[in-house]
Amino acid sequence: MTLETAILLVQTLVTASIAGWLFLGVVDNYLTPSLNGGFARSVLTFERLKEMYPDDFARVQYREIKSPALHKTVFAVIVVSETLVCLVLFVGVYMMSRALLGLEDPEAARVVALLGVLGFTLIWSAFLVFGNWFLLWMCHEWAQSNHFQLLLWGIGTMLLLILGS
Repeated sequence: MTLETAILLVQTLVTASIAGWLFLGVVDNYLTPSLNGGFARSVLTFERLKEMYPDDFARVQYREIKSPALHKTVFAVIVVSETLVCLVLFVGVYMMSRALLGLEDPEAARVVALLGVLGFTLIWSAFLVFGNWFLLWMCHEWAQSNHFQLLLWGIGTMLLLILGS
């Protein structure tokens, strides 16, 4: 095995890991939408902040989104975005697997994979930005930390795809 082949194999497996992780989340969102949909509603309405820090909530209550229709819309946008990114990731993994067999241009495969990983990274960037607006860090520290770690996973994978080509 050449170094180039080994690098492409590592890139393929790391990208496949991200695709697999996101795929499980997407499946959960379709099969049990009340789990993450309920969490999204809880964040948008500052449910825990109201209970835990009522004085702080009083200062930011203008940010609260009360509309159930808007809660559903926000969750739908999240699910559609994750689904599309997941599809791009799997196409990238498929192309990179074919490139390992000499059936696909490795550079083209990496470009598709890179776009998929960029989408993954942007999802978690958006969760961090909006999480900051909805004070996620005050009542859902574990979620904010999880989003940050997923953002770092995406950045690291993008660097692997860019620098390892």
